Amino acid sequence: MDREITSNEKATGTYFDDLAVGQILPPAPDVTITAGEISMYQSICGDPLATSLSLPLAEKITGVSKRVVNPGLIMHFSIGQSTVATRRVIANLFYRGVSFKRPVFEGETLHTEVIIKGLKDLTLREDRSPRGLALLGIKTTCVNDNSIVVDYERCAMLKARDSQTLPGHSDDLGSVETEIVLDQWESLVPHSWDISPIGIEKQTDWNVGEKKIDDLCDTVSNAIELVRLTQNQAPVHRDASTSPTGERLVYGGHTIGLAQASLNRLMPGNATVLGWQSCDHLGPVHEGDVLSFQHTLLEEKSLDTGKISAIRTEVSSNKGAETSSVLDWRLVVFGV
Repeated sequence: MDREITSNEKATGTYFDDLAVGQILPPAPDVTITAGEISMYQSICGDPLATSLSLPLAEKITGVSKRVVNPGLIMHFSIGQSTVATRRVIANLFYRGVSFKRPVFEGETLHTEVIIKGLKDLTLREDRSPRGLALLGIKTTCVNDNSIVVDYERCAMLKARDSQTLPGHSDDLGSVETEIVLDQWESLVPHSWDISPIGIEKQTDWNVGEKKIDDLCDTVSNAIELVRLTQNQAPVHRDASTSPTGERLVYGGHTIGLAQASLNRLMPGNATVLGWQSCDHLGPVHEGDVLSFQHTLLEEKSLDTGKISAIRTEVSSNKGAETSSVLDWRLVVFGV
């Protein structure tokens, strides 16, 4: 029988050894995405995704008289709402199988549910506090029509309550499959969209297997503002004293948002992101770090309505003479 979560734990967050497989966490407040949230996100990440910037263009493409909410912003809210499970987080290891089921339009409201799908103790060591891995199943729906917007899994490393022992969880949390099979993504294409208004001239000359480096690096700023905007409750992103590094950690989605902006600069014909095959955070990012981006076209497939492309995006953090890899992200986009 699952242990009941107390009201205090709802406020401060559960520990690893408080969780049980099958447990559904109390939900975070629903969020309505308005022009304010869209503008703030744009000021932080600067994504040039055309369908999210221009109302007239979005209306021509979708037939709906509203702007399309950037898929990156949708994920930020979904992840933020899912931190009901990870307020005791030490690190997020990976995201798996992110698939956007339908576009979200300005003015719609998002609701996110989190279920514990697996738990695994990590080896007890004298040089660190007890901890374990929690595999979270996350589903975000649109309150307006109760339809699924995005679902996925993410794996978080959480602190344990007991300072001496762990509960004995040994679930197989599975692996991350990095190979992208585009035939499996075609069902997520918004086939009712007419993306021709984006313009044939926006197509990029990019060969499969070719890696392109974005000449424009980007400095991480306003990290805590993005955390507050998206209701992310993980203390390590707000308070340096709770971080294992002694520095406030930048929320991993911030790095992803800047990486998506970089990709859309190099692929201006993109209409939307269909999903993420995998996403691995390889190292910490801190406020003021300068990020560099490189993107590899893994595969593409032409459709009657456009084309879908598989991309591998790699991000490095540059601190003076030191450079470290911080993100390995594989995603699928739809465009001209």
